[in-house]
Amino acid sequence: MHSVFETLRKMAKSFGWIVLSSTLILSISCTKKKVSDTDDTIYEIVEQNVKGMDPVYTSDVYTSKAVSQIYETLLEYHHLKRPLVLQPLLAVEMPAASEDGLTHTFKIKPGARFQDDPAFPNGKGREVTATDFIYSWKRLADPANRSDGFWIFDGRIKGLNEWRAAMEKGKANYDTPIEGLVAKDDKTLVVKLTKPYFQLYYVLAHNYSAVVPREAVEKYGKEFLNHPVGTGPYQLENWVRGSKIVMKANPTWHGQTYPTDGDPGDEEKGLLKDAGKALPFAKKLVFYEVTEDQPRWLKFMKGEVDLSTIPKDNFDSAITNGATSAELAKKGIQLLVIKEPDVTYTAFNMADKSIAENINLRRAMSLAIDTDTMIKKFYNGRAISAQSPIPPDVDAYDPDYKNPYKGFDVGKAKEFMKKAGYKEGEGPTIEYSTVSNSTSRQMAEYIQQSMAAIGVKLKVLSTDWPQFMNKIREKKAQVWGVAWLADYPDAENFLQLLYGKNISPGPNGANYVNPEYDSLYEKAALLPPGKERTEIYHKMRDILIKDSPWIPGVHRLGYYLHYSWLHNFKRHSIISNYHKYLRVNPKARAEMKVKL
Repeated sequence: MHSVFETLRKMAKSFGWIVLSSTLILSISCTKKKVSDTDDTIYEIVEQNVKGMDPVYTSDVYTSKAVSQIYETLLEYHHLKRPLVLQPLLAVEMPAASEDGLTHTFKIKPGARFQDDPAFPNGKGREVTATDFIYSWKRLADPANRSDGFWIFDGRIKGLNEWRAAMEKGKANYDTPIEGLVAKDDKTLVVKLTKPYFQLYYVLAHNYSAVVPREAVEKYGKEFLNHPVGTGPYQLENWVRGSKIVMKANPTWHGQTYPTDGDPGDEEKGLLKDAGKALPFAKKLVFYEVTEDQPRWLKFMKGEVDLSTIPKDNFDSAITNGATSAELAKKGIQLLVIKEPDVTYTAFNMADKSIAENINLRRAMSLAIDTDTMIKKFYNGRAISAQSPIPPDVDAYDPDYKNPYKGFDVGKAKEFMKKAGYKEGEGPTIEYSTVSNSTSRQMAEYIQQSMAAIGVKLKVLSTDWPQFMNKIREKKAQVWGVAWLADYPDAENFLQLLYGKNISPGPNGANYVNPEYDSLYEKAALLPPGKERTEIYHKMRDILIKDSPWIPGVHRLGYYLHYSWLHNFKRHSIISNYHKYLRVNPKARAEMKVKL
């Protein structure tokens, strides 16, 4: 009897577990995906690792996207108007300029405060003053900071270059006055120029010129890079390097409202539904740092981020006849296509004698690259071949201009190799630096194959984005591929990339110096937009092409996708602080994400 009872008990126990397991299976299989219908957070991806959050180091679009949420400038661009239109941000109104264009007076917005932070007495942020801008711009000029952004003020503001030189010799400090930067009172900043500077207002909308508090810089020292203290609509909540940046709404932000006007057609597109409403709409921003294409795409398709670009390997399945595919349209995904104000290029380090002293080698390498195939292979046709640094829709762009060293011609390239002093198939070994993501590596390998056809042996070296940029700044790269997205809508912004005084650690990473080119650049800088300036720009272009410090690549088209639950999205790549205008419909997102 005992043995039978034990057997029955064990069977019952086993049966109970079986029933319990079945219940769990039933429960799991019937559980619906739960998605918050109150979360108004905006989720986005940055495609390379952010270097840090100090405005003096915002040379790339990825870092700028993060920095511009926290820090602010005197001016900014209107969210909706195209062509771009400047408007006040920390300034009360557009500045008053003297008749000769050399003195500009800015009134600073009352109530604009630095966010609360332990750097301030009792942890309470204080109001921004004119002196704060003077301090911030001195930081940009301070040679100890090795900022790559000093070019925006270099030689422009009275006394600033002299202060920079004195700092280098230990004969000045941040309290030493500068003639061209004067705080007339707490809310009035006067800027005196050495000569006319027609791009001044543009650069005062760039992150390089953002205002920072001296107290925070001095409290955090080198850690200020990781501990931003700004005036903007958001403040840093958490940052896991190389993974995720979380920002929360700044409760002491001075505030703005959504624009009440825009371009023709904006109202019909729903871009003015929030006209006059208080900003920002989202209580939080989350930026995922994801450097590989496929993980980014998977995150977007799962609805984990609200907007995305399209990786080359997914383009054909995502886009049909210039519109989103049926599959994407069913998910409520919308497409925006814009012309990017940019240029990709292969740069030669002209500080390297083996490169600089052999113009025929540079020309041969240029002729060996099949740009049309690269456009098909790596851009899905979303680009046009660049003949010079100047992109379309920018003054001095000439659609009829043809670069004599750009057309793909292996035979001609081999002739230049002979002129360069190399026998057939016996070219030099050259180091080619790139970024360590799959697409960049594939492009590098394609260029490597192209160079092999003329006997040049490329040794491809891959690093992450910050290391890649540091390598260029320190003049350690030999040849590399990169892109430049306009800081402002003027051809000067592209031509300054090759100005002699801007060599590394400035934006002239190619370290190209040509006195004739520099003289023309300085002459053009004194001229307003017009025929005379355009003609000079063309002369500068011709000098660059003749000297070949670059191989121009392409000018890209931007294909941007976003879910229909995200509103007010009107992208322009020069504008990085657009997140304050974006609004999520949490309920619509929740309903759609359950279906994804």
